[in-house]
Amino acid sequence: MEPARWRVPAVVPGLKLAGAAALVVLAVLLADGDPVRPALGALVAAGLAGWAGRDLLAPVRLAVDADGIRVPRGYAGQRRLEWARIERIRVDSRSRRGLRSETLEIDAGDSLHLFGRYDLGAEPAEVAEALRAAWQAGARGGRQPSS
Repeated sequence: MEPARWRVPAVVPGLKLAGAAALVVLAVLLADGDPVRPALGALVAAGLAGWAGRDLLAPVRLAVDADGIRVPRGYAGQRRLEWARIERIRVDSRSRRGLRSETLEIDAGDSLHLFGRYDLGAEPAEVAEALRAAWQAGARGGRQPSS
């Protein structure tokens, strides 16, 4: 089984940082002498920049090899899950207001890990197929994968 990694697309943190800068500029332009507007704009922009910082520090959201997978832990850490701990890999599809969204769910019993399209840089259904194939190859006599 060849290792694979899925990461945040490079454009996503750039868009977040551009949005943070636009918020600050907009808050200053619309301040009209009110100090609260720029302060709130800067606060929201700092949160958005922090979110972009995570994408830059730890862009890999999911990695797989013969022994298991690695998922995010905390702000920029990683947690290793062996194949024996994984109970289910599935894709949850929902339609809302004419838009369809898919979420990859990895159930490890004591934890549930959720990944969207912009976490993985790929369609969740494609990643789920690759994970199931790796799980079957790595489940040497252990629990068989379920969808």
